[in-house]
Amino acid sequence: MAVNRAMLRDQIKDVLLQRILDGEYSPGQRIVEIRVAEEFGVSQAPVREALRELEILRLVVSEPFRGARVRDVSAEEIAEAYPVRAALEELAAKLAAERLAGAAGGLAAELDAMRAAAADGDLHRFVRHDVGFHRIFVDASANQTLVGLWEALHVDLRTRLTLIQRLEDLAEVAESHVPIMEALDAGDAERAGRVVREHIEGFGRWFVERGAGSAGAEDA
Repeated sequence: MAVNRAMLRDQIKDVLLQRILDGEYSPGQRIVEIRVAEEFGVSQAPVREALRELEILRLVVSEPFRGARVRDVSAEEIAEAYPVRAALEELAAKLAAERLAGAAGGLAAELDAMRAAAADGDLHRFVRHDVGFHRIFVDASANQTLVGLWEALHVDLRTRLTLIQRLEDLAEVAESHVPIMEALDAGDAERAGRVVREHIEGFGRWFVERGAGSAGAEDA
């Protein structure tokens, strides 16, 4: 049976991400595609895709004929997107509350899927359903400008960036979505906006306090 290339990409990306955050890849160090491919026993294609996604997060920088190297990036720089996302999702939740009142079945399904993924310790699955949960009310805002800005934040990658350091807390993270679901199901726009903002900003504060993003390499 053929191995899913997207799964390979995600697995490689998680390993490279953890090495960057742990400082295993030192400042300015090149990440050589062919060496990583040999380590994982894969072609260079999924490695290249993984590096491209890490570049979107500005954790690595690619240069013609020189390959990829790790940037010098602080926790504060990585965390800059959190208040922006919090503001967008606060507005999205307020706009979506009326539409989702009494119709939170999709949110409940994503929450149950997060719980199951947490029980299995499956980060890939957890991130997919975590982002899926948030996408439901972002899409339900029916504001295409807001949706476009939200997507431009690459929420899936940033969620993975945070949760890869909280694997032991996945069950707790899943349960932190309950107040959001309850507020939206009740059609309480103000409460939904408030709990969503607190939810996102809490992760941003945790990330900065942990200082995990301080490992990196010199800027481009």
